[in-house]
Amino acid sequence: MPRAICLLSGGLDSTTCLAVARREGFDCYALSFDYGQRHIFELEAARRVAESMGAADHRVTKIDLRLFGGSALTDAIDVPKHRSAGEMSTGIPITYVPARNTIFLSFAMAWAEVLEASDIFLGVNAIDYSGYPDCRPEFIAAFESMANLATKAGVEGRTKLTIHTPLLKLSKADIIRLGASLKVDFGLTHSCYDPAPNGRPCLGCDSCLLRAKGFEEAGVRDGLLDRYDI
Repeated sequence: MPRAICLLSGGLDSTTCLAVARREGFDCYALSFDYGQRHIFELEAARRVAESMGAADHRVTKIDLRLFGGSALTDAIDVPKHRSAGEMSTGIPITYVPARNTIFLSFAMAWAEVLEASDIFLGVNAIDYSGYPDCRPEFIAAFESMANLATKAGVEGRTKLTIHTPLLKLSKADIIRLGASLKVDFGLTHSCYDPAPNGRPCLGCDSCLLRAKGFEEAGVRDGLLDRYDI
């Protein structure tokens, strides 16, 4: 099977993206990041997901974006709670982490070159994405072009890197329906930006609200609620 790097946060989007890569016949190498995030519990979810879905390898890269801060996820800034749909759809929220996807994709590009892999899967979404600029299709296309200029494998013509974003134009409800059709166990995943130490979701941050809205619209029960008896 061809190899693919799958960026895996442990959330429902990246987990569904990993399931899509497996369905398409890729041998999946999962890559997660310990970047000083407030919601570091997501790494435990990523470990569970990678193991349950049979990833060929799962690596956690440690970098510290707290050195720069500038985000409620990496700095002493409160995570916004109970925002309306209108508020969430306006502007770039304080939970945006500067250059995060650029950094993550750079690491994925490096590992792909070592593995002689031509494919990277990324679970970004341009609809229910809370205004993050590095989830837009323009960014993905630009990074893919750059990546094929930046590696030895690309210059020598041995590989042409493709960044797959199968969830890009799906709503959160559509992503959940897709994941359910692929037998994704959503109870293994984690989305909350401000969880309790045991991982229990706050149910009020943007990520929790978008997740709840998606499950409601999809008509699917969120297994994460059962995990915490919510």
